[in-house]
Amino acid sequence: MHQFSVCKIVMKFFLLLLFAFTVQADNLANGLVAAATERLNHFVVYDGSYQKIAYPMGDVDENKGVCTDVIIRSYRALGIDLQQLVHEDMKAHFADYPQLWGLKKPDSNIDHRRVPNLETYFRRHGKVLPITDRPHDYQPGDLVTWRLNGTNLPHIGIVSDQLASSGNYKIIHNIGLGPQINDMLFNHKIVGHFKFTTPNN
Repeated sequence: MHQFSVCKIVMKFFLLLLFAFTVQADNLANGLVAAATERLNHFVVYDGSYQKIAYPMGDVDENKGVCTDVIIRSYRALGIDLQQLVHEDMKAHFADYPQLWGLKKPDSNIDHRRVPNLETYFRRHGKVLPITDRPHDYQPGDLVTWRLNGTNLPHIGIVSDQLASSGNYKIIHNIGLGPQINDMLFNHKIVGHFKFTTPNN
């Protein structure tokens, strides 16, 4: 009887812990959407040129940026520094990251600003979600990556909490005209779908 009571207590503890983690993840996803929505108020010229920046918590000029900078700046508003997280992971596991730029070691100035590197980091430390053609599978706070039609260039955005008339949640992203929100979830080939709240969540 005593052993059964202990098992019940342990089970309740784990259920409470699971609930706490779920609430924390939901709160962070909501915070990410709010932070990304705030980015829509900023004037940003699309500029992906290489720039020397501080480390950690470094950023390019606030009036410059690309699609990845929407993600980086939104997470940074929540106290999560993707520059540092990606750099430290690349230092420890450089061979696991795409070898597309002829580098022999990580570069904290640019690595986190490249979509393929963020995809790799989120696969390694976030939650990989299914890629489908069903709108309801893409929820606010999710991260989506695409390869753009015609150019096959990589792109990334955050699923917002605003529903379009199509039934899709609108996407917050920068595809060339600064941070914007529109209904483009299925306009290009989706290649990545992630949830990232904390490392190894």
